[in-house]
This record gives sequence, C-alpha cells and structure tokens, in this order.
Amino acid sequence: MTAGEPSEDDRIYYFISDLHIGGDEQLEHVDFLEELLGFLRELESTEENAELIINGDAFGLWEFTGVEGIEKFNVLVEGYPELFEQLRATGENVRITLIPGNHDYELAAYDEYVERLAAYNVVLEQAESITRPVGDRSVWIEHGMQRDPNNRVEDFGSPYASPLGYYVNRHVTSRAGKLSDLGRYNWLKDIQAVSPTERIPMWVISKYFYREMHPVLRYAAIPFLLLFEISVLSLFLLGLDMAGIWSTPVTLATDATGRLGLIGWVIDGLLIANLVVVALLVLVAIPLYLFARDVRTTLDRFGIVRSEEPRNPDEPYVEAAREVFESAPETAAFVYGHTHRPAVTEVDDRVVINTGTWLKRLHRRDVVFGLLPPVFYPSFRLNYVRISESADGVVVDYRVIDKPDPVKEELTLTERLLTHHRRVEADVPDRVVVDAGVRITEDAERD
Repeated sequence: MTAGEPSEDDRIYYFISDLHIGGDEQLEHVDFLEELLGFLRELESTEENAELIINGDAFGLWEFTGVEGIEKFNVLVEGYPELFEQLRATGENVRITLIPGNHDYELAAYDEYVERLAAYNVVLEQAESITRPVGDRSVWIEHGMQRDPNNRVEDFGSPYASPLGYYVNRHVTSRAGKLSDLGRYNWLKDIQAVSPTERIPMWVISKYFYREMHPVLRYAAIPFLLLFEISVLSLFLLGLDMAGIWSTPVTLATDATGRLGLIGWVIDGLLIANLVVVALLVLVAIPLYLFARDVRTTLDRFGIVRSEEPRNPDEPYVEAAREVFESAPETAAFVYGHTHRPAVTEVDDRVVINTGTWLKRLHRRDVVFGLLPPVFYPSFRLNYVRISESADGVVVDYRVIDKPDPVKEELTLTERLLTHHRRVEADVPDRVVVDAGVRITEDAERD
C-alpha cells in the first residue's frame, strides 16, 4: 500500500450474489440486466473506498451444455458485452471480487478464469471462503454450497467434481432453457425461480393447467373443479339423506333449484356430474393413498426419503456461523448466499446475512375456492448489503433496488381472479449495528 492510499480496514463492502447469468438458449435472458448495470454505474462514480464482493453464482456455467471449460467465458463475453465493459469501468474505481458458487464452480477449477476476469478488473479468488477486515472486526464470506449435501464439492478446485446438483442443472435446468420457447408461453426458463425444488412438480402442473392446456379443455374443467368442494358436501349430505339421518338440506336444495327453472336444471346437472366424478375419485383415491403410503414407508426404511419435516434450509448456515464466531471471536458478520432467501439475523450477538438472489422469485398461492392448481406469483427482490465501520460498531445496511413485479404480464386473468395475492417478503431490517451486541436502529424499516 502506497503512502496516502486508504487502508483496507477503512473499506466499505457491498455484497450481491446468485445472479445466475448465462445458460442454454432461453436461460440467457437476464431480467434484471438494466438494474445491475445501473448499480455498477453508481459504484463507478462513488467516492467511497469500496469493494464489491459477488459471493458466488455470478454466472450459470453449469447451465451451458454446448461448450466446455474456458469456452463458456467466451460465450458470456459475447452474450453480455455491455455488462463486461461496465465491470471493467466500475473495477477501475472500486475493487470487484468474485468467489465461485456451485453454478459457476468451474471458476475454481480452471486458472484461466483468473486471467480472463482480470482483464475486466474482476479479481477471482478461487477459495471456498474469504474474510475482510472492518476496523478491528472482520467479516466471513462464502457462497454456501459446501453446507448443502446436494451441491458440496468434496475436492474443491478439481475440474472433475460433479455433485448431484451438477446433473440436475445440466439435464433438467438446461433442458428447460432449450424447451421454454416452444410452449404457448415462455415459462419453463423460470425453473430456477422455484424454491424449494420440491415445488417444481406442482409448478409444472400449475403452468400446464393455466398456460399449456387447450383453452376449451381448461374452461370446460374449471366449473367442475370449482364445484368440487360443494359436490363433496352434497355427496355427504346425500348419504345422510339416504340413510334417513338428516334429509332437510337435500329437501331445501331441491326446492330451491326447482324454483329456478332452466337455471335450476343446469345447476342440478352440474352437481350430479360432479357427484359422479367425486364418487369415482374417492373410489380410486383410497387404494392409491394406501399404495403411496406403503411405497413411502419402504423408501423411508431404505433411507431414500425421510418422513420427518424438512429442516429449515438456512439452519446449517446458522450452525456454521456459530462455529466461525467461536473460533474467530473478532468476526462480526457471517455472509453467504446459495439458498436465495434474503435475511439479516442475529446469532450470538453477531449477524448472519443471506445475500438472496436477483433472479425472479415465485410465491405459491392457493386458489380461494375449488380444486384447482395453485398459482405461482412472480416477483423480484434486487437486494444488496453494505457493510461499513462507524463509531457505533460494524454497520450492516440492507437495501433493495426497486423493480415492479411482472404479475400482469406473466399471469393470466384466470390465475389472478382465482387467487388472493399477498406479497409476503422476508422480515429484513434496513440497518443493524454490531457492537457489544446487535442493535436494530430505530429508523430501520421492515417490509
């Protein structure tokens, strides 16, 4: 460090992660490119002694299947020239550091990436984790895939490492990118926005029903599915009537529809058709349920699936943070990404920070009535974290770049009419100060 150059201890850090830029065919679309360029331009003009740290999954290298190795970088540069030129410009003013994630793990496996990224003023640190000083404290930074059994790389740095997540992305996610534009609506490319991945089958069913199913079939099925719950109740009441236990509801319903004339006949017809369908479904569902339960018990016995409730996906990171805080007491914050769940959480008088994702996020909403597939509402949360030192301690600022939700453009009128949309976001404080403990400042707002 030359005389007069700002000390690294005085540096202000900006964190983003999980951009997942790149991939086969339709996966190449970056919905937030303009916002990302704007963010980089702001850093280009800042007068702060700043460093931007992209803690993993900047690129979707696993999602390229037509090229291998360093050739993937050439495809990225050709596909996003404006982004790489902006990285070069921003990197002349602030340090830009990149660490590998699982989707761009190849950054850790090929040394050529270090030189190629350096040409755009991006410093690639081929490490599982790094640290940065903040005054007399420090920040621990990692992507987080090493805490995930499906994406953990046992021999970090080996070009032959291929955890389960690699095959899922190469054969499922990439395939979705190739097929997405063939649908009635270009939706398959959003497969990475479905979280947790266990929801993917239901998401596919939902999109098939609301987007891919022939409109005649869909609108013919909707009345029956909407009346399903009424039909179940009618079947139950009809059973009570036939058993001589309680006939009043059936008598009242018959009288009411009789007064409606032709409309009453239509209602009766629909209810009778639904009753037949419900009765058949009940007859089929009982043996299927018993069979499915027995299969699940068998799989659980062999350890293939587990019957207990899934654990919080962020729990391993909280446990890891506690270990870091114990072994390195000067650590004020533990920063990670990977799970796409933005959060700033107090743990042992320090903070654990998840940098979230800039990808589209999909939120499941059940229909308000009837037996219809749920709807997955799209939204964006382009968040970044700023960590600095002040007289009060280590300051963690959580900020969000505004981007409208694409609900009207991506959901049909049917989907919106059948669901009640409440945008529920993680409860993340705007500002947290780590000193002797953790304080949320009085002016911190919550979503």
